[in-house]
Amino acid sequence: MSYILSLDQGTTSSRAILYDQNAKPIQVAQKEFKQLFPQPGWVEHNAEEIWQSQESVMNEVVGKLDKNESIAAIGITNQRETTVIWNRSSGKPIYNAIVWQDRRTASYCEELQKAGHGQTITTKTGLLLDAYFSATKIKWLLDNVEGARKKADNGELAFGTIDSWLVWNLTKGKKHITDVTNASRTMLFNIHTLKWDTELLELFDIPANILPQVKSSSEYYVDAELAHSSIPICGIAGDQQAALFGQMCIENEMAKCTYGTGCFLVMNTGKTPIRSNNKLLTTIAWQIGNEVTYALEGSVFIGGAIIQWLRDGLKLFEKASESEVYAKSVNDSGGVVFVPALTGLGAPHWDSSARGSIFGLTRGTGIPHIARAALESITFQVNDVLDTMSKDIGKPVSELRVDGGATANNLLMQLQADISNIPVSRPKNLETTALGAAYLAGLAISLWDMESLESKWGEDKKFIPEANSTKREELLKNWQKAIDRSKNWLD
Repeated sequence: MSYILSLDQGTTSSRAILYDQNAKPIQVAQKEFKQLFPQPGWVEHNAEEIWQSQESVMNEVVGKLDKNESIAAIGITNQRETTVIWNRSSGKPIYNAIVWQDRRTASYCEELQKAGHGQTITTKTGLLLDAYFSATKIKWLLDNVEGARKKADNGELAFGTIDSWLVWNLTKGKKHITDVTNASRTMLFNIHTLKWDTELLELFDIPANILPQVKSSSEYYVDAELAHSSIPICGIAGDQQAALFGQMCIENEMAKCTYGTGCFLVMNTGKTPIRSNNKLLTTIAWQIGNEVTYALEGSVFIGGAIIQWLRDGLKLFEKASESEVYAKSVNDSGGVVFVPALTGLGAPHWDSSARGSIFGLTRGTGIPHIARAALESITFQVNDVLDTMSKDIGKPVSELRVDGGATANNLLMQLQADISNIPVSRPKNLETTALGAAYLAGLAISLWDMESLESKWGEDKKFIPEANSTKREELLKNWQKAIDRSKNWLD
């Protein structure tokens, strides 16, 4: 029996999952790592700890195989935009990984915007000029780590998103690659020519020699060197693109939302990139063979993380699951509206100066009302992106496929269906990010074909809208009022 090993390196933990030939998970291991917040608005990870956690869970699941069992291929999926620069000879990072949530380069982005560079960046990359993406993080590292720029100019350093960092370590420094999905999130990659863009490299003062080679999302790349074997790495995709593929959103205008630390709504737009007129991102969904599939994406920076913050920061409850219990204990939020802009607002607002706020507090407000308002805030943010996506394609989104750990919360999913007024479909397998990476690896070795993969997707539950239109409109009106008052806080 042979298996596919999926390495899922996320924002708060690293996981490894073994899938059998029917794409069923048979072994899972997960390990959290530290979140570092050295200054307000800064978010970092120890890149070596990321690798150690990923290596640990990988060895844990591989170690459970019998002698007659083997791994046919490895698929990798990862938190996107998070930026690592390391020394090519030593393999040591020159600084902590700067995480996608980090806002330290927001003012620099504003300077570039005022100088008129935003349009060029969007035209070439499909992205908005924002600190979210890798380019300004790379520049910050080269400018602020002692000796980094000189070493980069001399060809001594390598940049990578987390997928590149994992492959480098899995191959003991023999391969420096990424795939088109991760490259498309750097703000340096031209999604039309499928090449690193010389003009953008000059704009950000980034030497091309630090960049990885760009590959498709499903092909044989290189063998990983494990303790007692070599295993081909055959699939790479950023986490949201992997989830889109794992959800089998392979037809035009199919959409999914992953509920994790943030919420990421992605729609398949087919073979032609659609330019958003409403501040959504045009990105690459995947490349299989020579065929590139594009997508529209809206990113909500704080999704499930708001529940984590209520648990760990405010200590309102001990377990994240208690949020649903509290929220269900009341019929509504009692007029409380929570805007979780703890790191600014993502799509479609893109306001890095917005900050979190809670409105409508009274003497009667309790933890249940705040918990319910926090859950509602996730659905409001997703709905903002859904509405924006509908404007770009010229018609309403007909259904939303959902995945991620938070989708096990039935109340959250029903609230989403009610607020967005569309059916919400939850699959049997909620971990579609890791599954998507496994699918891409399995395709590359012909373990599966597209037809067989489509048949593997199965629905667990469909949530049908139940809220009356008057109540829905009132909730959305209050949400919009709260959003407007939270924007531009730092100005």
